[in-house]
Parts: sequence; structure tokens; C-alpha cells
Amino acid sequence: MQRLGVLTSGGDAPGMNAAIRAVVRTAVARGLKVTGIAHGFAGLIAGEFQEMDSGSVAGIIHRGGTILRTARSAEFMRPEGQAKAVVRLQEAGIDALIAIGGDGTFRGTASLAAMGIPAAAVPATIDNDIAGTDYSIGFDTAVNTAVEAINKIRDTATSHERVFLIEVMGRESGHIALMAGLAGGAESILVPEIPFDLQVVMERVIKARQANRLHSIIVVAEGAAGAPGLGEEIARLTNMETRVTILGHIQRGGTPTAYDRILASRMGAAAVELLLAGRRGFMAGLVGEGIVARDLDQVVGRRKEISRELYELAAVLA
Repeated sequence: MQRLGVLTSGGDAPGMNAAIRAVVRTAVARGLKVTGIAHGFAGLIAGEFQEMDSGSVAGIIHRGGTILRTARSAEFMRPEGQAKAVVRLQEAGIDALIAIGGDGTFRGTASLAAMGIPAAAVPATIDNDIAGTDYSIGFDTAVNTAVEAINKIRDTATSHERVFLIEVMGRESGHIALMAGLAGGAESILVPEIPFDLQVVMERVIKARQANRLHSIIVVAEGAAGAPGLGEEIARLTNMETRVTILGHIQRGGTPTAYDRILASRMGAAAVELLLAGRRGFMAGLVGEGIVARDLDQVVGRRKEISRELYELAAVLA
């Protein structure tokens, strides 16, 4: 192996730059040349290549987003697009590829691995829904962003004695909602994986008011319910002043936490070392305190389940 390619794909996540930095500097330290690929798999097909060295990743560990930028590619989802990507890699003399991203990125990486490309994936998604790893890059930052918002909203909720619904990201995954709701002391947490009873939600709001709490916080994953409509229904049924805040894309941006920077550094470096050791078609993930390699065919198509234990704990503590 003489030249390594690296790209970021799909939704951006805080810490992607730290992962790019780790890949590039580890590869250079091992005597490899590195090619950065802009705009993910779409840029791979288009041949958007750039030479990278240790200096090109200086001063990026603290930056959100991705210096390689990202995109989704409908063309790459088709066999002919994947075949074109393989040709591009061969033309550029890229011997192996590391792709940083979420589920879609993993699927694309697995397709290239099945076509004979030495490929590895690094999990980076705020949804934290990748199977086989305890954490993905960006999740910790997104949760902390949501908790900070909950803390600020609680101040105004208390001042006006209101019920607040806070919608966080997660169309199919409730990991952000669960962790942010638990850390933020929410009365109710609504996630896509677990059906909720509106009557139970309202009873908690009413019980909180009867206990002289001046506010109620309900954290809603976007895939669990439409927060605006749910807020109107709660206001109508409880006769309490209710407001809705949708956090949206602020959860994807911002400076990554120290945890995400360290996690990205460890995963990016491990992906390079494992490729050099001969491992192919794998994910560099975290289990417990250790970095592990998981075969992509054991990861793609699976979704990490939400912790029922933490969900029940949040209900008890509410």
C-alpha cells in the first residue's frame, strides 16, 4: 500500500475534521501518500482529488463540519456508478480508501469492498445509530448542544410557568433525545423506537404542576411525533400554556467536544493501522474503552437499539 484515499460522506458531524486529521497524519507517519476526496462518493466519481499532507490538516481538530465537504450521490447507489468509482481510484493510484460517515457511507464502503477495494469505514453520525460501536463521532457534541438548549429553555419556561416541547434530531433513532432528555431532566422523552401514550405524557405534566414545579420539559425526537401538533394537543387537553422549540441543524454544527475529538483521533488512526495490517472491509468502532474492527457485512443493514434501561431510568427520575 502506497497511497490512501479519505473522504467524508452523508450528513456532517462534529469531529469529522479530527478524524480526517488522524487518518492523514497516521498515514504520513507510516510512509503513505494521502489523497483527499471532496464531496464524498459524488466527488469520487467526479475525480475531485487533492494531495494531502500533515500541514494540510493543521488547525482543524477543533472545527466542526468537514474540510473535505460532503454530499450524497444517487449515481453511486447504482452498480455503474460504483464501477466508475473503482476506475477513478485505480486511475489516481489510490490503493485503499477510508470513508467517514453514517449508514449510507457504510453501505457505499461495503459495495467498494465487495468489488475488491481495500476499504474501511469510520462511524461519524450524530444519530449514534451504527451497530457494533458504542459511540459514533459527533454524538457527544450533539447531545451537549441539546442539553445546553434545554438548560436555557428551562429558564424561560420557569419564568412563564410554561410547558416546553423541545424537538431534537432523530428521524429513526432516539439516541439524542434519550441522552439529552435524561441529562436535561425532562418530564417525558419521546423516541421513534418506543410508542408513547399521550395520556401518560399529560399526566406527568399535570402531576408536575400539582407538585408546584413551575415548568415542564418534554424532549421529542423528530421521528417520534410532530412537535408543533403535539404541543397544540397538550395545550388543548391540559389548558396549560405550551411552546415548541425545534433545535434543527444547530445539533450538527459547532466545535466538537473533547470526547469527540479524542474518539475521532483514535478511530481514524486505527483505521489506517488496520488497513496496513491487512484488514479489509471493516469499521473501526468503540466497544467499552477499546477500538475494535467489525466486518462491514456484520454492521450494514443493522441499527443500534436504544437502551431500554436508560429510558426506564429517565421515566423514574422524571
